[in-house]
This record gives sequence, C-alpha cells and structure tokens, in this order.
Amino acid sequence: MSSLYNDFNPGPIGNIANLLSQFHQFSSTFSGNPEMRVKQMLQNGQMSQEQFNQIAQMANQLYRFIK
Repeated sequence: MSSLYNDFNPGPIGNIANLLSQFHQFSSTFSGNPEMRVKQMLQNGQMSQEQFNQIAQMANQLYRFIK
C-alpha cells in the first residue's frame, strides 16, 4: 500500500496533469475488483482507515475536476 499511497498523496495538488498521468499508469496495471482489493488491503493492514479516507477524499476532488 505504501507505494500506492505515496503515488496518490503528493501533498498539495499543484500538477493535475502529473496526478492524472500517475492514475492512468496505475489503472492500466490494476486488475481485479477494486472494492474487494481495498477491503483486503484494509483487513490485512496494507492500508489504514486514515489512508483510505485521505485517498477517497482526493479521488472525490479529482472526480469533480474531471467530471
């Protein structure tokens, strides 16, 4: 989780193009059911609830931007 969290937690979002590029790279290599994958990562400690909340917040902000 550390790598994924670091990739999507660059601090203040100053470079949206870079973030979108990183997301596209991640999504092209991701396989499986995202919901199940996140639940598994939360259960086995690869991701904390706090990390999940931060990523979810960033995803919601990004979604509003690209919508």
